[in-house]
Order: sequence, then structure tokens, then C-alpha cells
Amino acid sequence: MILESLLAYLHIAAILTLVVFTTSLAALCRPLWFNADVVRRLQRVDQIYWGSWVAVLATGLARMAWGMKGFGWYAEQPLLWAKIVLFVVIGLLTLPTSRALARWRRELAATGALPEAAQIDAARRWVMIAAHLFLLIPLAAVFLARGVGTV
Repeated sequence: MILESLLAYLHIAAILTLVVFTTSLAALCRPLWFNADVVRRLQRVDQIYWGSWVAVLATGLARMAWGMKGFGWYAEQPLLWAKIVLFVVIGLLTLPTSRALARWRRELAATGALPEAAQIDAARRWVMIAAHLFLLIPLAAVFLARGVGTV
């Protein structure tokens, strides 16, 4: 019971970290507020975002492997696979923003130039799409926890 509780805690902490840094990415990607310090800060925020993304996946897999229900039960659940696929899709949707942030930092270091407003808006749009899709994961999680749609 203690292991299950600790795994759940770590998973929730990783999810909250991911949500906070997704929000930070979206908040900082605004042309009106953009300057060289924001470019540097965004790079660090993006690194923490990806670290928390990996932590969410790792702690979720740990719950599957060592949780009370066991891997066998989880592996048969369509809602779990829907959550995993959606989570991977969210990661893929944020890759363009991560690439843009790295490019902006290189360009800033090389030339001192900041990205154009349209580039900043496009990066924010990807983050916002991912953030909105993320809302479907807890819905699937609640259904899964309550036995709705389980096999």
C-alpha cells in the first residue's frame, strides 16, 4: 500500500510540474513581452518541461509495473492506451516549439536578433493545442479508475 501511494504521489507531482511548465511556456510566448531574457528563460523552461514529460511517462509506467493492479491488468485497458497515445501526441505537438526555442537562442547568441511576432505566435499555438488536448487525459484516467470502459 505504501508503494502504491508513493507511485501515485510521484506521478501526480510529475503531472503538476508538467502543467506548470506548459503554462509557463504559453505565458512567455507572447510577442509583447518578448526580449533576450525571455529567450534564455524559455530554453530553461523547455528543458524542465521535457524533464517533467519524461517523469510523467516514467512514473506512469512504474505504476503499471509495480502498482496494485499490475501490468497485466493495465496492458488490457483501452483507456490506458488512449492516455498513452494522447500523451505521446502531445509531446510530438510541442516539438516544433522546442525546436523554435533552440533556434531562437542560437540566433540571439549569433546575431542578437529576436524572432518575429508570427514565429512567437506559432510557437505558442502549438503549446496551447497540446495544453488543451492534455485535458482529455484526466478524463480517461477518471473513467479508468472507476472501471468505466475497462476490460
